[in-house]
Amino acid sequence: MEFYEATSTIAATPAELWAVLSDSAGWSTWSSGVESVSAPIALGAKLSVVSKVAPGRAFPVKVTVYDAPHRFVFTGGMPLGLFAGERTYSLTPEGENTMFRMREEYTGPLLGAIFKSIPDLAPSFEQFANGLTKRVETGA
Repeated sequence: MEFYEATSTIAATPAELWAVLSDSAGWSTWSSGVESVSAPIALGAKLSVVSKVAPGRAFPVKVTVYDAPHRFVFTGGMPLGLFAGERTYSLTPEGENTMFRMREEYTGPLLGAIFKSIPDLAPSFEQFANGLTKRVETGA
């Protein structure tokens, strides 16, 4: 298994953070790495996410978990499980703050070959976490 991950402690309740995080239409206004998300986040929804890491390329995913205000999961990949990616967005209360975690795990028999072609997503994940923190804490 290979993965990318970013975390951030945010001065907000899970419900306050969830209101921003679950509004996919607003992602491009505060996340410098996201160009667009094609649909609202809801259980079973099929979305296409376009990121600046791969401009013009839409990544199709399905929302396989939606547990407000704690976690949602995007799942995508190739048929027959040859390659799969699962991105989890989670919120955990920590006193008066909330720990935000975004983790994407990759699995499947073609993992070795395909993972080499994936651009380094660590900076994009950090941009997302930092943008979310700034948006929630300052409204900007």
